Amino acid sequence: MIDERELAINPIVQDSVMHNAKTLSNIRSLTASLFGVAAGTLGLESYPGFLFYFAGTLVVSLFVFALRAEARPKEFFYRPMMDLWAGDVVGGLSGFVLTWTLFYGLVRA
Repeated sequence: MIDERELAINPIVQDSVMHNAKTLSNIRSLTASLFGVAAGTLGLESYPGFLFYFAGTLVVSLFVFALRAEARPKEFFYRPMMDLWAGDVVGGLSGFVLTWTLFYGLVRA
């Protein structure tokens, strides 16, 4: 938990936190659709397809952590563990499944 002294030294700017969360959500939505295209084109079915999605989401989180957050996620996110690693994983799943089934049907038809 953040104490008063730390907030005085490093204040949380709500607009910046909201912007970072929105940007991360956009990145996750876009990459979920791209992973769906890749999984459908590769012809993945059932569990391997979902494992592909979760592995890809983990890689995207690692890239955001290393490149965008500069390995200091506490400075960019209010709840770094939830926002960076687990946020919007389920929300991107619907876009993934839609594009996965579309491209699987196009390739296998």
